Amino acid sequence: MVAAGCFGPVWSEKVSLWPHVRAAVLLPGVVTIAVPAVILAAGGTHVGWGAWPVLTVVAGALLIVAGAALWVATVKLFAREGKGTLAPWDPTQKLVVRGPYRYVRNPMITGVLTVLGGEALVFGSPGILVLAAGFFVANLVWFPLVEEPGLRRRFGDDYEHYRANVPRWIPRRTPWSQG
Repeated sequence: MVAAGCFGPVWSEKVSLWPHVRAAVLLPGVVTIAVPAVILAAGGTHVGWGAWPVLTVVAGALLIVAGAALWVATVKLFAREGKGTLAPWDPTQKLVVRGPYRYVRNPMITGVLTVLGGEALVFGSPGILVLAAGFFVANLVWFPLVEEPGLRRRFGDDYEHYRANVPRWIPRRTPWSQG
């Protein structure tokens, strides 16, 4: 069975959906759903901030959709191209350098931050903005100290060539080509 998405066929009989769902729920799902829910339940809202509350909510909703689409696209690429998940306990077997990874090395983090920014706008929550800032700072530390050394060990010169041509956080203007 093949399920088609906006980025073409993704899941096949050879790829189990469960590891990807588990990783997405446990990692970005906790950051974008569980923790914001706790913040909101604790009263972390300030409804009506901004002069145009309806436009603020619409803008936030658009950010959530855009961030979620980017996040889903990267998970699909990890399954289809990388033969693994976003989780450190089931990492990709191949270096993924297609799609949004041609512009920036960490598009999944961009997707999660975009969702958090959208949630902050929709719910008028400074607490979710603080969460987004903390998430970004944690990744500023995690990537150079843990993630990137692991990628160097697993993928060697291929990763070094990719790293030298594609920025960590700020996207390139043009897509990178491996050639």
